[in-house]
Amino acid sequence: MTGPIRHSAVLAGALAALLLSTAGAVAVGAADLTVPQVLRALAWHAGLPVTPLDPLTDSIIWDLRTPRVLLAALVGAGLAVCGAVLQALTRNALADPYLLGISAGASTGAVAILVFGFATGAAALSLGAFAGSAAAFAVALALAGRRWTEPSRILLAGVAAGQLFSAATSLIVVSDATAQATRGITFWLLGSLTAASWASVALCAAVGAAVLLACWAAAPALDAFTFGTDVAQSLGFSPARVRALLFTATAVLAATLVAASGAIGFVGLTVPHAARALAGSRHRVLLPVCALTGAIFLIWADTAARTVFAPQEVPVGVVTALIGVPAFAVLLRRGGSPA
Repeated sequence: MTGPIRHSAVLAGALAALLLSTAGAVAVGAADLTVPQVLRALAWHAGLPVTPLDPLTDSIIWDLRTPRVLLAALVGAGLAVCGAVLQALTRNALADPYLLGISAGASTGAVAILVFGFATGAAALSLGAFAGSAAAFAVALALAGRRWTEPSRILLAGVAAGQLFSAATSLIVVSDATAQATRGITFWLLGSLTAASWASVALCAAVGAAVLLACWAAAPALDAFTFGTDVAQSLGFSPARVRALLFTATAVLAATLVAASGAIGFVGLTVPHAARALAGSRHRVLLPVCALTGAIFLIWADTAARTVFAPQEVPVGVVTALIGVPAFAVLLRRGGSPA
């Protein structure tokens, strides 16, 4: 099978798997639903001439499960794309969306909202997480200085910023959190999609689409970066300009996703390696495949998180770590790399 045909088959298969996963995951839960019921409810809300379900079943599908499954898909897709882009820019197989300290900053912002009671509700928590993410990225930029587009410099600055905000989070929790607040904080820090809403889905979809298009447009430059800065420059790309654009874009997307879902690890680290095994290393194909496979991965990870130990719910970050560590070990043994 030739390259273009193979790539088209991979994309078509991943898209079909994503659609089936979305419908299947919405049907799974404490309330026993079927995929035809899910499709009927979605068709009704899309304005198609079908018989509506009873109000309770329709509410479970449309108001509770569908936003959560769609948010899982968007978060998984966004984290995977960020991971692929950062691994190419830094030529580091271990790079992921949190290397700029964004996760730690989001944690600090959310914890401050929970502990100090500046505001209440999921919207306030997301706003605090986004503010913390932006602050962490700003600190990383300040630490890196004028040469912040150099991979090693921004990596070290991101690690330092992450440690600073992790310390700030611990200080807030130790100094002022109640036992109940500490439990909520711990759950959020490990990743959770329980606060999913149509508003968060719309925000993540808008930011994710814009960043994915920007990264996809920069795919030739990313291909060149995998061979080194000198090669990229010899092909007419400005390394500093491309890195500035893509570092900023991935930071904004990661901050938005962390604000909506908490700190979910291993998606941005593991999925790009698996996607390369399916689609190769050309970023015009790799980035869409990363988005689709990341979405499928997190949909089923979150489905397992909310159903395996029902009625108790496990933070989805625990599930992604339990799956991601063995998967990454297999990839390493097979010689997986970002190039």
